[in-house]
Formats: sequence, C-alpha cells, structure tokens
Amino acid sequence: MQRVIVSGGGVSGGAVSVVAAEVPRPGPGEVLVRTAVAGVCGSDTHALAGSHPFIELPYAPGHEVCGTVEAVGPSVTAVTVGQRVTLEPFLPCWACKQCRAGRQNICERLRFFGCAHDQGGMADLFTIDQRRLHVIPDGLDWRTAAFIEPLGTPVHAIGLAGGVRDKAVAILGAGTIGILMVQAARAGGATRVVMTARSAASRERALSFGADAAIDATSPSAADDVRDALGESADVAFDCVAEQSTSDQAMAMVMKGGTVVVVGVPPADVTIPLPLIQDAQLRIQGSATYLPADFTEAMRLLESGAVDVSGMVTAVHPLADAATAFADASSGRHLKVLLSAVGSGRL
Repeated sequence: MQRVIVSGGGVSGGAVSVVAAEVPRPGPGEVLVRTAVAGVCGSDTHALAGSHPFIELPYAPGHEVCGTVEAVGPSVTAVTVGQRVTLEPFLPCWACKQCRAGRQNICERLRFFGCAHDQGGMADLFTIDQRRLHVIPDGLDWRTAAFIEPLGTPVHAIGLAGGVRDKAVAILGAGTIGILMVQAARAGGATRVVMTARSAASRERALSFGADAAIDATSPSAADDVRDALGESADVAFDCVAEQSTSDQAMAMVMKGGTVVVVGVPPADVTIPLPLIQDAQLRIQGSATYLPADFTEAMRLLESGAVDVSGMVTAVHPLADAATAFADASSGRHLKVLLSAVGSGRL
C-alpha cells in the first residue's frame, strides 16, 4: 500500500514522498480504515516548512481524514465493516486527570494521529482506536465530510468563548479555519462578524462566506477599523493566526472586558501586555482541537446547510500526487486542498 511521509525542508527535493508500506493489522479495539479523502491542514504545511512547534520531522501526515471501515479487530463494537467514518485524531491516554474529567483533548500524555504518531490518514489504509471514530451521516458526501474535523475546531472555540449569540465577533485570519469560524459564528447567533486578512483576495473571500466586513490586517489602524466596522468593541476575537501582530490586534479589538480565543497554532512565543490585561479585565483563552460533542455539532451544521463548504475546496489531487497537494496548500493561492483515494483523485 501507499503512505505519505513528510521529511521536511520544503515542497521539493523529496520533502513530501509517497512510499510503500505494509498494510497494518487492527489489534483489539482497533479498526482498519480505507482512506477516501484527507485534507492538507495548515499544520501540515507549517510542519513541512519547519515552523510547527509540536511536529517533529519526519512524520506520517493526515489527521483530517474520512474513509470506509475495511476490517475490525477483536472487541470492536462501535462500527461495522462498510460504514463511512471520520476520526478525532488526538490519541488520549484515557487515564490522566484531564481524560477522567472528559477533557481528552488536553490529555497529559497526548499523542496525535497524523502529526505525532507512526500512522497518518494520507495512506491507503490505517488503523485507529474505535473510540476515535464517528460515523458520517448519509447526507454528507466525501467532499463535505472532509470538513467535519476542521469545523470541529471553530465549534469548540465558540463553546470555550461562552457562545456568540447576540455578540459582536472579530475573526483574525481568513484561511480554512477562519472561513469556517465566520459561518459557525453566524450559525451561533452572532450579531455582527468582522474579519481581518492580509490579501485583497482573502478579504473578498471572507465577504463571500458571510463576513459583514473584511479589514486589511496589515493596516496600522486594523484594530480601530474592526471596531468601527462592528460599531463597538468586539465581545470575542478569535485569533486564527496566532502571532505577535494578531495577538496585539485581537487584544485591542476587545478592549475592554472582552475575550481573545487563541485558535491558530502559534509558530513562536509572543509577548503580552499584562498590565493591560489586568486593567481592562481581558480574558485570554486557549482552544485546543475539539471533543466528541463538537464533532456532533459540526455534522449537524454541515447537514443542515448552516455551514456551506461547497466553494471551499479549490484543489483535489490523488494520493500519489501528495507533493503537488502540499505545494498547492503552501502557495497561498488555495483555500482547501484535498487528497483523494476515490476515482484517481476525483470527488
């Protein structure tokens, strides 16, 4: 079978390769899944460039993945052969304090399928613990189902913010997560949603997916412009970029008494104005992945059409062309790039 390996350094010179591998066998409680589609995440492109703080190279990528149950190991009761499934890729220990409290996403001994594990979903077949699987509703095709995992991230972030109903919302960054965030915020009852993005094309995209306004993130007055577009300060700012400039802007947008939710994976440390945080009573909230209820809500939003991803996939490549897929995803010209094992790359 085929498996993608990322060995680092860039998108050429063999950094992304497709290698032959043995078909894994499901052990007790494990399921063998045949991949149908896998998304190239921003985490993957950052890891490829050497800028992801938690992924070490080489690694087997593919955590945004959907497929069909091929076989089941002993004691598997959650799914049956032939069912279509997606997965929560983090691999908790199930025994630590956080796991016992139902916060498996921040397990104290967390591993991550497709990021920090010996397998990933960019392969013909893979095995996974049955507890990580969700059955895909019949009403979702593969292309739409590929967004269940990414959409879980905004759903979780909105929950941590205390919801967005009747709130003014700012979203920094108009990549895949930012675009899903604006739609999830709309579905959650936000009164007004304003986004920031660096390029004119990204700002146009933000407007096309439901933002009330899109502000130039490179402008020195970006935070003031967001507040003007909202007509007030933001109750919540979702930072989907998470670097020094967006951290500074987000805190300025929510002055005073607001919440900044850090959604993007920061490439490095940032400094924060602690006196301002204390005096303005700001809340800085980290958001890490998702939980099962977030996947359930993501599927509901996709099934109902409250979140419409029909225009978000801008490139699809077969598994054998993984290097091209990573190059596309790294180029800045695409919103969402998928690898497909269905019909030689067609979905």
